[in-house]
Parts: sequence; C-alpha cells; structure tokens
Amino acid sequence: MKSIKLKAGNEIPLLGFGTWRLKGKEATESVKKALDTGYRHIDTADAYENHRDIADALKESSVNREELFITSKIWRDRLSYDNIKNDAERFLNELEIGYLDLLLIHWPNKNSNFKESLKALKEVQESGIARAIGVSNFTINHLKDALEYEPELISLNQVEFHPTLYQKELLDFCRENNIALTAYSPLGRGEVFKNKVIQELADKYGKTPAQLSLRWLVEKDIAAIPKASSSPHIKENYDIFGWEMPDEAVEKIDQLNNNNRIIDPGFGEFDY
Repeated sequence: MKSIKLKAGNEIPLLGFGTWRLKGKEATESVKKALDTGYRHIDTADAYENHRDIADALKESSVNREELFITSKIWRDRLSYDNIKNDAERFLNELEIGYLDLLLIHWPNKNSNFKESLKALKEVQESGIARAIGVSNFTINHLKDALEYEPELISLNQVEFHPTLYQKELLDFCRENNIALTAYSPLGRGEVFKNKVIQELADKYGKTPAQLSLRWLVEKDIAAIPKASSSPHIKENYDIFGWEMPDEAVEKIDQLNNNNRIIDPGFGEFDY
C-alpha cells in the first residue's frame, strides 16, 4: 500500500475505505470486509452516524490499531471552541480508540469563529487526541484564511475529486503549501462507469473503470476513499497496485475535466 507523509509527520495510506451512507450492520460488515481485504485507512464522520458500527468492526478484526489510519470529521455547526474539544473526545469514545489519525472540519462555515475553531483543533492535536488536523470541502480562499491564522496546522484537505472534476488549481495550491488531498466520490458517484473514454481505456488495458480512475488519483499522490459494500467491489477497488498505469490512460483522463461537481449541499461556501 502506497502512503504519503503528512505535514504533521504521520503517514496516510493513499487508498482508503469510505463509509458515507453505511450504517448499522451493513457498516460493520463492510468495514470488516475492507480490513480483511487489506485496507488500513478508514474514513468516517460524525454526520455519518456510524462511529459505533465501525467500532464493532474494529473490535472483531485482528488488525492492530497501530496499523490503521482513522479519519473523522466535525460537522459545520459544531465549530465552536467547546464543541470541537468535546466532540473530539466523544469521537474517541464512540470509535473505542485512543486517538484519531486525522480530524477534519467537515465543511466550512462563514458564520463560525474560524480562528477559535483552529485554536481548539490545535489543542486537540497537541493533546494527542488527533495526530493530524485537516479540513474538508475548503476552497483556496478558505485555505488561505487557515494558513494566515495557523500556517503549520492544516495537513490535508478532503474534497470531491474525480476525472470529471479535476481540481488542478486547488491541487497545485495544496502542493505548494504542503497540504495533502483526499478525494471523496473518487468515482464520480458512478460517472466513470458511463464515461466512454474511461471505458475504452479499461477495455484496452484489461482493467475496470474504477481501477483506472482510482489509480489515476493515487499516481498524483491523492488519497482516494471509495465506498463499497459488496466483497467484489471492495476487492476491485483495492486491486490498483502491482501494475503500471499506462501513460496514455493518464494523459486521456487528465483531459476529461468538465467541472462536474456532483456534491453541492447548498451552503454557498463554494462561492468563496
């Protein structure tokens, strides 16, 4: 499994397992299958309401905690100083772990006191509750604000990123500031399976559209967190290593961007 080192010093595996919309027994069983397959990076969030379900999977797994990279996120209306400190502790209790590898602000909120939020997150990191701090769904302008207040705090930005939403300007800015990227919805909510170019490349090289799309991200040192619940799909998404990504495939997928943003919660934050 390929990993990259974060600004905070710990390493994040570039292929992770997303758990959005997985709850209850389905969440537990899916995470167990992922761990059995070889995934060691698990992504969740308070808003997913599945911390305890993931805890059940971790307890039933033989994988040591030290081998895992676990990310969770604080919701946008919980960004006060006290809420962040309390929620971070609660996440550990719900997940039944001693620390988070990465704690993110789930969405920006222009009505919050961002400076106070970052202060709380810095203290969460310093206390060892979270080894690294990051954000999610932040634009370049949001990141500039964070860098102004806390230049060394933000290790990662998790955003929608896939072949038809190739956010190169954001990627370049993050690289310039030593901020890693994680791609959620890396398969474009199924859009890659309908894309003629990706399908033709998959047929030509004996891979699936999912495998080519995920490997395209990993080749750029972008972590990808596809969600799956069936064993075949979990394994298919995992099988993106041990072979060379054809240059032709990289070049053609690079040209597919059409600013196809699928996730828009209506907060208006992308306008900033």
